[in-house]
Amino acid sequence: MPRRPRSALPATEPDTTDLPTCERLWTVQEVSDFLVVPVETLYQWRYLDTGPEAFRVGKHLRYDPDEVRRWLVTKCRGAA
Repeated sequence: MPRRPRSALPATEPDTTDLPTCERLWTVQEVSDFLVVPVETLYQWRYLDTGPEAFRVGKHLRYDPDEVRRWLVTKCRGAA
């Protein structure tokens, strides 16, 4: 299939609403240390879709610190 010339591509801005807003992303170990839970728990939460939102950067899992904090506050308010 022939490729379309670049000029034929739509001139829309990419959706950046889901992009991290921080300068530095956290590793699984850093989130584990922050939340004081085992790394295995984070992987289990991810599998169950109950933990803080994470995304892949290549083969590595990364967390936006702002999202982790937001998730924690939400969980704390739900427990009250």
